[in-house]
Amino acid sequence: MSRLVLAVDTATPAVTAGIVRVDGDAIEVLAEQVTVDARAHAEQLTPNIVAALGDAGTDASRLDAVVVGCGPGPFTGLRVGMATAAAFGHALGVPVHGVCSLDAIAAGTTGDVLVVTDARRREVYWARYRDGRRVDGPAVNSAVDVPGGAAAVAGSPEHTALFELPRLAPVYPSAAGLVAAVRDWDADPAPLVPLYLRRPDAKPSQAVKR
Repeated sequence: MSRLVLAVDTATPAVTAGIVRVDGDAIEVLAEQVTVDARAHAEQLTPNIVAALGDAGTDASRLDAVVVGCGPGPFTGLRVGMATAAAFGHALGVPVHGVCSLDAIAAGTTGDVLVVTDARRREVYWARYRDGRRVDGPAVNSAVDVPGGAAAVAGSPEHTALFELPRLAPVYPSAAGLVAAVRDWDADPAPLVPLYLRRPDAKPSQAVKR
């Protein structure tokens, strides 16, 4: 069954929107718009979606599904992407599939691969993959605390540089990677849940001892 899919991700500095045709195992990217700006998620996502639809020569009414990266990522970025995806799904009456954004970066890789993105505060979001399938994570740690064992690393350039591993090309979640991360198109999508992973800044005060 052929599906026309809108794929969006705002879990990283890349504001990604793409129109993808899925037919069985075949994935064809018809159009993709990417703006790399960590402060422009809200401003750029909708224009990128509109531009991608235009480049693909289609309109939103023809979409069969939406895929959105659910992080891990910062609160503001994730909120923009997931709210927009949910709005499209609700308006069009089509399913919205949430995927791990790190899975989208790892899609198509082979061997044991570590994927890392910026978690700020001198930490990284990370997950490990074997032939594109996640085997550990996602989690957030300082780079020195990320478990070893990977043969290569992909993701944020400034953070892959923290690991003495060969670097692979994928940097940000792509439209093709987001679509490839959906495991079952026929299953009812689970509710969208953001992967913040961030330990809270505020901690509850200890009860006063009597």
